[in-house]
Amino acid sequence: MGNELTVASENNPYDFVVVANRLPVDRITLPDGTQGFQRAPGGLVTALEPVMAASEGAWVGWHGGIDEELAEFDKDDIHLVPVPLSEQDLNLYYEGFSNSTLWPLYHDVIVPPEYHRTWWDRYKKINQRFADAVARTAAQHATVWVHDYQLQLVPQMLRLARPDLKIGFFLHIPFPAASLFSQLPWRTQILEGLAGADLVGFQRETDASNFLRCLRRFTDYSTRGHEATPSATHGIQNLCRAEAHPISIDTKEIAKLSRDPQIIARAAQIRLELGNPKTIMLGVDRLDYTKGIRHRLKAYGELLNDQSLRAGDVCLIQVASPSRENVGSYMELRDQVELMVGQITGQHDTLSHTTLRYLHHSYPLREMIALYLAADVLLVTALRDGMNLVAKEFVAAHQDGRGVLVLSEYTGAADQLTQAVLVNPHDIDGMKAKIIEAVKMDQNEQARRMRRMNRHLLDNDVTGWSAHFLAELAEINSRANQISPSPTH
Repeated sequence: MGNELTVASENNPYDFVVVANRLPVDRITLPDGTQGFQRAPGGLVTALEPVMAASEGAWVGWHGGIDEELAEFDKDDIHLVPVPLSEQDLNLYYEGFSNSTLWPLYHDVIVPPEYHRTWWDRYKKINQRFADAVARTAAQHATVWVHDYQLQLVPQMLRLARPDLKIGFFLHIPFPAASLFSQLPWRTQILEGLAGADLVGFQRETDASNFLRCLRRFTDYSTRGHEATPSATHGIQNLCRAEAHPISIDTKEIAKLSRDPQIIARAAQIRLELGNPKTIMLGVDRLDYTKGIRHRLKAYGELLNDQSLRAGDVCLIQVASPSRENVGSYMELRDQVELMVGQITGQHDTLSHTTLRYLHHSYPLREMIALYLAADVLLVTALRDGMNLVAKEFVAAHQDGRGVLVLSEYTGAADQLTQAVLVNPHDIDGMKAKIIEAVKMDQNEQARRMRRMNRHLLDNDVTGWSAHFLAELAEINSRANQISPSPTH
């Protein structure tokens, strides 16, 4: 990176910069036939909107177009800085290193990661492209918040180019134990990339601990408590703090929508269309091998086979939104899931009742709230999940005190939603027993558990998550400035 990026341009007013793989907009066709953008739905945008509004905020990310360079533009009071990606960039950096190396490695190697030097080389190149865009955009002493596994080298790159910046990083997915992370040929570079941040946030305490152990084992960093410092000969001398900052949802908005008469009517219509079964169970996932969909279907099918659940009394709605459909392991998963769905419906459906409704679509938020309200039990059986916001949305939607959350202990949400019925998805017999417990749970017990979980979500919503992270980042920098003398030239 050239010397011109070591200081901010005097023309850059952006004192808060978010960096993520995607910009918070989707491309749309306007009524006049021209192309435009609308704000994308998502918790991260909701969380950061107040911060953006209170400061001169910019967002750096890919805009979704292939082999297309766009000028910077403003949308809904956010300055957007598009980072161009070619088709080859997407194949090597995104589908390759990010999703076929890091994703499976960070999710307990449920499928084997692939390690290719060409993927790694492109990952480095694209991370540098993002870092360059931030360095050009951020004002002097700006706060920069980098997000997720696609951009783990950006903090160190920024630290080298712009030592004046306050740098935070948040990992939305799990961080693996040292015994797994040791497989990665470029483990030291990834760790040092992350450690360029002043604050690295994780979903769970175990993730933060895994990161600190890996730093001790694979780099020259030493750790004390939550803090890590490099050796005196290391090129960067910042203090890095690693701790849990579990992400949440817009609880009040979900609760408000759950009281909308149109959504309530839609929920009743869903139950009616399914024949008004006694119990509706719901699964909502991306079609991903980490989500435990096959384990869930196996348990459900066996419950029907041994008549612990009766076909006319129960229906499972499984929403499986499309994901990475050109990747071999995902195509194989889809084939397996659809085969299991066909076997269950073929054995147990009747002309008047459906036991399983499989929906390979994505749905807008209002329809999702209606599905949550229609359901009596939500099944979250992930084999590994950073958080799982669907679990939190289901709880927030049930302000009526109804509903039972069956939640995998391998999700970040399990640390917080402790009144859920916790399951080990690898234990099929144990999961079957917990599903029956959920189906038979009396109304008073449901209401007691829902009330406690909703109280937690109201006290820990997504705006509180972002505010707490950024306050911690500011405090770390304040302490560092008090301890460290100003550099002399």
